[in-house]
This record gives sequence, C-alpha cells and structure tokens, in this order.
Amino acid sequence: MEHLPERAPAYATAEPALDRRAELSEFLRNRRARLKPDDVGLPDFGRHRRVPGLRREELAQLAGVSVAYYTRLEQGNGRNVSVEVLDSIARALRLSDAEYSHLTRLAKPRSHKKRRGGTCPDPQMRPALQRFLDSMEGVPAYVAGRRSDVLGWNALAAALFTDWGALAPRERNWARWVFLEPRSREVFVEWEGKATDVVSSLRMDSGCYPDDPLMAALVGELALKSADFRRLWAAHDVKEKGHGVKRFRHPRVGELSLAYEVFRPVDDPQLLLITYHPEPGSPSEEALRVLAGI
Repeated sequence: MEHLPERAPAYATAEPALDRRAELSEFLRNRRARLKPDDVGLPDFGRHRRVPGLRREELAQLAGVSVAYYTRLEQGNGRNVSVEVLDSIARALRLSDAEYSHLTRLAKPRSHKKRRGGTCPDPQMRPALQRFLDSMEGVPAYVAGRRSDVLGWNALAAALFTDWGALAPRERNWARWVFLEPRSREVFVEWEGKATDVVSSLRMDSGCYPDDPLMAALVGELALKSADFRRLWAAHDVKEKGHGVKRFRHPRVGELSLAYEVFRPVDDPQLLLITYHPEPGSPSEEALRVLAGI
C-alpha cells in the first residue's frame, strides 16, 4: 500500500540505552511510596513518619527478606535476586500482573539479541497484514510496534486520528503525536487517559528492551519538550493494552464513543493490532459511516 512504511520509523539521534539499574531503583521506590501502612495492616504513626508510604524495613518485613537484601535490590542491584524473592516483594508491594512482569524484566533482564549478535531488530509490517487492515471496512484499525511506532493503518483510522501517510516516518509515533501535536488534545476527549496509556506502554517496552538506544532517544526528546510527558513518565506506571472504550472528537462528525480491542500476532508479539468499533445502531456507528464515505 502507498502509506505502508518501508521500514520502522527512525529517530534523529540514538542515545545510550536507559539505565536499567536506575529504572529498577526508581520503580521500587515509587511503588513503596504509594503504599500506606493502613493498606498492609501496619500501625501508622502519622506526622512522625518521615517518608511517604512504607519504610524499607517495613517492606522488607512484609516480603520476608532482610533489610540489607531489599536495600541492595532497591539500589538497583538485582543480579542475584531469585524469582521467589521477587514474588514475595511483588506481593508485598501489591503489584499488578503487568507491574510484576516489568519488575522481573528490570531485575533479571533477558537480552534480546539477533541470532548473529546485535540488538533485536524492530518488527516489520507484512504486506498481508496491511491488506487485512484495508479489508476491515467500517472499523478504524492500525498496527503499532515497539516505542509506539505506527507501522500500518487503514483509511478509516487515518480519517479518525490523522493522516499518518502525510507524516515523515519518524513522526508516525503515538507518543510523539500525543505529546507534541496540539491537535491530539482535540481528538481525544479524555486526553489524559490516552497520554497515560501511551506512557505506560512505553514503560513496558523499556523493560522488555532495556538496551534499546532509540527508546532512550525518544524518551529524552519527549522529556525535554513536554512537561506532561515528564510528569507521567516519573509515575512509573505500566499497563498492558487490552480493551476498553475511548471517546473522540472529530470536526466533521462530532463526538464518537468507540470500544477498542488489542491483539498480538502469534508470530510477532512485538506487534499490536488495535481495532475500534461502535455500538450497533448508535450515533457513533453512523458517524463512522460518514467518515468512511459509505
């Protein structure tokens, strides 16, 4: 298809990879600070507490490990930590499944390498997958890769969001578009929710591919240019895409409410296929028909 990129979007600079030890340390500190003593059945001494959330010794006690052991882990040293200890700490911190997966990747990273060395290549958009997108009439759909790169889309997705084909390859990226394109705040009625989803997805990718210098370059650029990105990135939220409802605002058809579903191709789990569909017989269904020219 004419709008199908020949390769994954490139970035202007490639910075050193994100510091995995720092990421691990900040993630654990952040999650510990979010827990209150009341949440885990510990006494709360109110104004006499000098730190937000739980103290290290309290978290270590809940996890059944020594304070020194947990302190080393929170300082970013997860080299020899066992799966059993990580399980205990995850339970003490009350991590979600996505947060637990992220913690495991940070503490015990598995290098993603090519068969002959080097970093894991970016996923590519297969022509057959693009034809599948084009065949989905009445359903906005697109395929995203690592770092929220938009790799393929159908005409209705372009009509709903933006004309990705008119953008340079490096601009075909959800994070760049949401945080650096003012129009994104008009398109998404709940812009904060979309922005949070994008950052959470980037956090997951950064844990899966800790040695990716292009991820570091993207994060560095967005942190420099967007205060909202800096705020959300500092929250260390991680979340797997699944399903839900998004509301959109379009200059031609007004407001739409669409349910989305997310799928991963079995042969390339780096890719995400995202589809949007309206409630049958709803004004949003009619609005999509208008956008599709049906």
